[in-house]
Amino acid sequence: MAELKPIRTKADHEAAMDEVAALWGAASGTPKGDRLDVLVTLIDAWESANIPMDPPDPIDAILFRMEQQGLTRKDLEGVIGTRTRIAEVLNGKRGLSIEMIRRLHEQLGIPAEVLIRQTHRAA
Repeated sequence: MAELKPIRTKADHEAAMDEVAALWGAASGTPKGDRLDVLVTLIDAWESANIPMDPPDPIDAILFRMEQQGLTRKDLEGVIGTRTRIAEVLNGKRGLSIEMIRRLHEQLGIPAEVLIRQTHRAA
């Protein structure tokens, strides 16, 4: 095995990814498992610094949070409005109002900066 070193370039990243693929499934607490843990940490740090990640679509963020919290559309009535309004928003037919954004942020903890983005769904 090669000596572990920081990931500084795309080539370093690709080499680390190849090694992770070869080590995948190594038992935790073994030399190979420890090496896998360190490589994954290095890769994560490099990707966080070098690969920008777009925030999620607002509707996807709402649906994800609903799934996380076990919420139904009915649970959103106090946050978004009527059943019809909820269906329009979640189907991309209606945008989120400022008040909806505030309530979604306050009550469901969805970051406001995610909710103010334009949805990618067809209107």
